[in-house]
Amino acid sequence: MIASYLEPHLVDRIAAAEPSARVVYRPDLIPAPRYAADHVGGAFERTAEQEREWRGLLAEADILFDFDWTHLAELPDLAPQLRWIQASSSGIGPLVAKHRYHERMPETVITRASGIHAQPLSEFCLMVMMMHARRHDLMAAQQLERRWERFAGTDLRGRTVAIVGLGAIGSELARLSSALGMRVVGVGRTPTRERYPDAVLDAYHPVGMLDAVLPEAEYLVLVVPHTPGTEQLIGAPQLARLPRGAVLINIGRGALVDEPALIASLQSGHLGGAALDVFAEEPLPADSPLWTMPNVLVSPHSASTSDRENERLVELFVENLGRWGRGEEMVNVLEKVVGRKS
Repeated sequence: MIASYLEPHLVDRIAAAEPSARVVYRPDLIPAPRYAADHVGGAFERTAEQEREWRGLLAEADILFDFDWTHLAELPDLAPQLRWIQASSSGIGPLVAKHRYHERMPETVITRASGIHAQPLSEFCLMVMMMHARRHDLMAAQQLERRWERFAGTDLRGRTVAIVGLGAIGSELARLSSALGMRVVGVGRTPTRERYPDAVLDAYHPVGMLDAVLPEAEYLVLVVPHTPGTEQLIGAPQLARLPRGAVLINIGRGALVDEPALIASLQSGHLGGAALDVFAEEPLPADSPLWTMPNVLVSPHSASTSDRENERLVELFVENLGRWGRGEEMVNVLEKVVGRKS
């Protein structure tokens, strides 16, 4: 059963991958997308008859493509036959923990979308670093003023980027940053870097040594999920340890950063800039100073979104569908103990 919007040709691809399965896709019973690859959808309400039909379909489902965003709390009760859920996001640990899915659906495998957002998120980070180095802020200001005044930016070769979190996204960013000639320092949750064979690194440190890494981080990129161990990972003491003029890029979760401390560091001029895709409160409140800071890029939790996302998600799902049918180990299985991934 497909629980969020998919393009018809991608539904056909799923059906062709497993001809013996019954694929249920009812776009009239799910929220319409607001933009390409929108899985949650806009405001939506079923009629009483539609709701009965939807619940009847859930009760029969063995496999769910994406969560039922209209019934997150009741899902284990409404879909008692579920044996596998393929999520459309990677950072689903807090959601699963909040609704106690592993306790309430102990026989249900939940797989994440890890990897499919690596390209767009890495490109977002590269864009930010290039914009900062080449003084996009100054160019934009001068263009508005129609002022022709030459200046010197800088380049990224030899600059140090510290990447906290070396999963699929962090590893891809490390590869691309290294290709630009940057010095790449990786920070992971294991004592040594053997867990991250795909990451192209000049140095590696466990997260417990983060404070020692910060003084050399001209660009600090946060890619880790929100867990009890990563909450407020970056506060006033950590920001103070960054070199003056450093840039913070957060594509993990808003709770990783002490937002008032971040604002204070930006206002003082110690932090040179920030690019934020995630915030402590989303949507970002209209009265937040971050909106109007010239050295801050506000992205409405959209850095990972691509109009090609659904294609990549279906590729992953079809791969897992084959593994499911053959009884093989599946890709991106969410660990039962939530929050132990980086």
